Amino acid sequence: MENKNKIYIIDVTNRDGVQTSRLGLAKLEKTMINLFLNEMGIYQSEFGFPVTRHEINYLNANLELADMGVLKPIILSGWIRAVSEDVELSVKFTKVKHLNISISTSRQMVDGKFQGRIVREEKEGPGKPNIIQMMVDTLDRCHELGIETVGVNAEDASRTDDEYLIKFARAAKEHGATRIRYCDTLGYDDPFTIYERTRLLAQEVGLPIELHCHNDLGMAVACSVAGAKGAVDGGVDAYINTCINGMGERAGNADLVGVILALRKSSGFEKRYILDERVRLDCAWKIAKYASYAFGIPIPVNQVAVGANAFAHESGIHADGALKDRRNYELYDFEELGRGEPEIVETGRQITAGEYSGIKGFRNVYDKLEIEFKDDEEATKILELVRYANVHTQKPLTNDELKFIAHYPEIARRIMTVTP
Repeated sequence: MENKNKIYIIDVTNRDGVQTSRLGLAKLEKTMINLFLNEMGIYQSEFGFPVTRHEINYLNANLELADMGVLKPIILSGWIRAVSEDVELSVKFTKVKHLNISISTSRQMVDGKFQGRIVREEKEGPGKPNIIQMMVDTLDRCHELGIETVGVNAEDASRTDDEYLIKFARAAKEHGATRIRYCDTLGYDDPFTIYERTRLLAQEVGLPIELHCHNDLGMAVACSVAGAKGAVDGGVDAYINTCINGMGERAGNADLVGVILALRKSSGFEKRYILDERVRLDCAWKIAKYASYAFGIPIPVNQVAVGANAFAHESGIHADGALKDRRNYELYDFEELGRGEPEIVETGRQITAGEYSGIKGFRNVYDKLEIEFKDDEEATKILELVRYANVHTQKPLTNDELKFIAHYPEIARRIMTVTP
C-alpha cells in the first residue's frame, strides 16, 4: 500500500558538488547541468551562491532561462548562511526567489567553530547571538524581502541531540520555513539511526524534511532513502539531496542515479513509497556522462547503473543466465537508463570548434549539428562566443553546449561574463 506523502529530489551538484576539493565546474557547465536536471524531471536544483560575486551573472541568466520557460518546471534555489545580511545581498544582486539558509546545530560545531562568539542557548551567553534566534531572524528577513520558499538547514543534525533539533525545527516552522534540512554533514548516521530520528522529527514537528547525506562511511544513498522513509512514515513529504555521480566534499554526497534506483527498484520501496512521478530514469546515462566529462572525473567501472561493468557478464554461470533471461542477473534494464546506443568514435578527419577556430571549420561543425546560420555575420557572432566558451571551460565543447550557445547566445554571453 502506498503512502500519501511523496519523495522529491533536490540536486545539489551545482552547490555542494562544486565544493569538491580540487574540482569545479565552469558556469556554462553548471547551466548545462541545470538543463539536464530539468529534462530529467528533478524537482529542484540548488544552483549556487547568491552572495558570491562570480556567481551572479550565471545565476541571473539561469533565472532568465526559467522566466523564458527553458528551465521549467525545475525550481532554482540558492544557498546562504543564516545571516540576515546574506538575504539582503541575495535580493540586491540576484532575482532568486528560493533559498536554503544554513547554520550549525550540534554542540561540536557550535563550540568548535564559533568558540563562544555564538551560543546554542541564550542562557549559555546572555547578550551573545544564539543559533535559533539567528535562524529565525534570517527566516523572517527572507519573508520580508519576498523570498517564496525557504528551507532551513540544520548543519550537523546527525550529531545534534533530539531535544535541541526538535526545538530548532519547531522555531523554523513557526516562522514559515518550507522545509527542515537534516544534514548528515559528516556521514555519521547509519540507515537505522537516521530512520528513527527523521521519523521522530516528522511526528514532533510536522514539517517536510530534506535529507542531506555525505558518504564518509559509504552509506550516503542508504541513509538518504532510510531518512526519507522515516519522514514519510512520520507523516510528511521527504526531499533527498543528491549529486550527480556522488560528487561532493570529501567522500561525496548521495549519488543521484543510485537514489532514484533505490526508491524505484528496491524491495522495501517499490510500490510502497511514491517518488515524484516526473523523474525520468532514462536521462541517467546522459547526465552521468556529461557530469563525468565536465568534472574531469571518470565514472568508476563498477558505479551503480552507469559504470562500464553495470551490465557486463563474464562468469560462465552469469553469462549463461543473463542470456537465457536478463532478470536472472540484472535487476533493471539498461534501456531504462538511456543506455544501449553504440558510441561512435571518429578516427578519421575531425574538425572541432575551439578558441582559435576559423569560420569555415566552425560552420562545418554546426552543419553536422543541423544548425544553420542566416549569414556569415550571425555565424561569426556565434563563433566568437564559442571561442570564449572554449577558454571558459578549458575543454572541447560538447554538442549540447554548442547547441545551447547557438540557441541562446545572449544568455551564454552573460553566463560566461565574470568581471573581478
